[in-house]
Amino acid sequence: MTMQEGYTTADGRQIGGVLMDLKNITLRFGGVTAIKDISFDIREGEIRAIIGPNGAGKSSMLNVISGFYVPQEGEIWFKGHRRGPMKPYEVARLGIARTFQNIALFDGMSVLDNIMTGRLNMMKAPIWSQALWWGRAEREEVENREQVEKIIDFLEIQNIRKTPVGRLPYGLKKRVELARALAAEPKILLLDEPMAGMNVEEKEDMCRFILDVNDEFGTTIALIEHDMGVVMDLSDRVVVMDYGRKIGDGTPDEVRSNPEVISAYLGVAHE
Repeated sequence: MTMQEGYTTADGRQIGGVLMDLKNITLRFGGVTAIKDISFDIREGEIRAIIGPNGAGKSSMLNVISGFYVPQEGEIWFKGHRRGPMKPYEVARLGIARTFQNIALFDGMSVLDNIMTGRLNMMKAPIWSQALWWGRAEREEVENREQVEKIIDFLEIQNIRKTPVGRLPYGLKKRVELARALAAEPKILLLDEPMAGMNVEEKEDMCRFILDVNDEFGTTIALIEHDMGVVMDLSDRVVVMDYGRKIGDGTPDEVRSNPEVISAYLGVAHE
């Protein structure tokens, strides 16, 4: 499989070739088909949105991309190689990190320690060395701590770095979860409803950080989001799902004017 050529966005950003290619994906749970014969790709450096009404299969698709679900039919290609079933640590080593619709942090641990868990794959010292905090383990801890501190500065959460996560308001918890995912230095960052439950100010902050992550780190981002204003402003390309099928795929403007997409969202036929 060869990488296809990229494209240039309206704002002048250069998008690379295909980083992940999903071909004819079908996912079933017993007699229920959650995803039916869907194909689309994610290109290097782009922000790719997956949208659709409730029950469309968006989270299932994100779980397929992350390797948590293994589809019964179809192929997943990543960086030019076909990807088979993988364990969670193999997914992380491959360069795929994610945030969750329902926050999955350690409430009793500090913000700093939560973000440090995103660096576990970078720590190779043997357990006895880590227990004594000596030699290689000490050096690794210091190096990884420096990287985490940079992420804390980047996301402007310096003042809560030692605060237990359980004490934080919802919007800041979402930011900490983003920080932990970034700590893994992902090639693809998967965001499952990153703005869910946020007020307007928190949404504006999160939008800014997502754009900054993409711009400054060059991180490829795939996201699910119900706020259509956010999706259309952030995304380079959008794939639309409805009842497990793909009903649209293209730029925000193309998707916005797609009759089938309008019908799915409004429940009316489009003339």
